[in-house]
Amino acid sequence: MKKIGVLGAGTWGMALARMLCNAGNDVLVWSALEAEIDDLQKTRRHPKLPDMVIPKELQFTKSMEEVCTGKDILLFAVPSVFVRSTTAAARSFIPDGQVIVDVAKGIEPDTLMTMSEVIRSELEKENCEGPHDVKIVALSGPTHAEEVAMDLPTTIVSACEDEATAEMVQDIFMGTAENVTCMRVYTNTDVKGVELSAALKNIIALSAGISTGLGYGDNARAALITRGLAEIVRLGLKMGCVEQTFYGLAGVGDLIVTATSRHSRNNRAGFLIGQGCTPDEAVKKVGMVVEGINALPAAVKLAAQYDVEMPIVTFMDGIINGGKDPGEAAAQLMGRKKKSELPAGNRITYFARILSETL
Repeated sequence: MKKIGVLGAGTWGMALARMLCNAGNDVLVWSALEAEIDDLQKTRRHPKLPDMVIPKELQFTKSMEEVCTGKDILLFAVPSVFVRSTTAAARSFIPDGQVIVDVAKGIEPDTLMTMSEVIRSELEKENCEGPHDVKIVALSGPTHAEEVAMDLPTTIVSACEDEATAEMVQDIFMGTAENVTCMRVYTNTDVKGVELSAALKNIIALSAGISTGLGYGDNARAALITRGLAEIVRLGLKMGCVEQTFYGLAGVGDLIVTATSRHSRNNRAGFLIGQGCTPDEAVKKVGMVVEGINALPAAVKLAAQYDVEMPIVTFMDGIINGGKDPGEAAAQLMGRKKKSELPAGNRITYFARILSETL
């Protein structure tokens, strides 16, 4: 049995808290919203996960000190925009050597840091007494909370440069239900690639939703997923990430589920925008954080900084932050200059390499 503190009582935090509790761990959940804690304690239900029953063993607290003290793992499950402020509030209660697992997906727009980098930078801030040798794991993959809450088969990636820590988290999060594994965890040391995939796939999912809202079909959605992945890979390679990461669970796996599932808030928000809602109206109707919208400013800056062509990201920024008409943006995207799928000047060599790797 492990002692686990969960910071954040949203759908993803609570789905994981329930799974970890049912696996026999001692789980304590904290939220910055005291009324949320009161309601969860009283009803043992989450309003966004009505079919999920919260086990009686799962405990709640309004104390940041209590949720951070004496824990084997601290699970950060707050929206990306609150990761820095939550880390600052928790800093004085986090001990040296603490293992932190982050499940937020995003890139900070001002610093262009991933969420694990935000946590580390806040813990190591100058003139602040913070912990040392903290191990941070990014946990990411095709994992809708609605399905994890019902013990449906799910896979995820535990990413940490320290492989032993990634494997420790892998062991703890291999959730079971009635002696059947319901969450299978893989490890990866390419933390940057995993986190970049997690943030950028939300933008592509948003574009897929807009496409459907405009009345386009499966062909258009498949094109956006495929070419969106190409954009993510181009940027990731320029940033020093491992190419294989983008073709794994945290990359293409998470992209597929987020761009196609009825559970995807990014997909739903995009659909509403395609139907004529403003971005603000769409977010309000979804009723939850839409991380694809939050990730756009950082994605645009990274594309410029690394001189990477990302037309889908660029057009999405025009729609969300520039007031561009979605239909007009789609027409312009389709009418761009003709291209080849393979790298210019090296297409035969490229094909041969891919074929040899496959065989």
